[in-house]
Amino acid sequence: MIIEYKTPEAEENHIPYEVSGKKVIFDDDLSINLSKREKDDPVHIDVCFDEDGELCIGAAAGWAYVAEIDIPAREYEYPEVEEGEEPEPPVPVPLDMDKVKLTLWAVAE
Repeated sequence: MIIEYKTPEAEENHIPYEVSGKKVIFDDDLSINLSKREKDDPVHIDVCFDEDGELCIGAAAGWAYVAEIDIPAREYEYPEVEEGEEPEPPVPVPLDMDKVKLTLWAVAE
């Protein structure tokens, strides 16, 4: 996973998170399965605190940014076809977490 710090102080003062397989878990509270969010187009997910200080997904419901997740567009493999054979449909490639970008914002303590 590509990690970027949106604010200079975020490296020392960001929300705790862990990556487990294809999931990102924030502060042992909010878990997002990124493979379920992957689409044919790039996906952007905002993670925020709401007005009660609870983690939520989406800037519209949020009060303060915590993190942003950018998932690249789904990739496909195209099976080789011998001359005269019918083409086979493309096969989705599993999400490569090394291509997912997590941007962390500084959070108030």
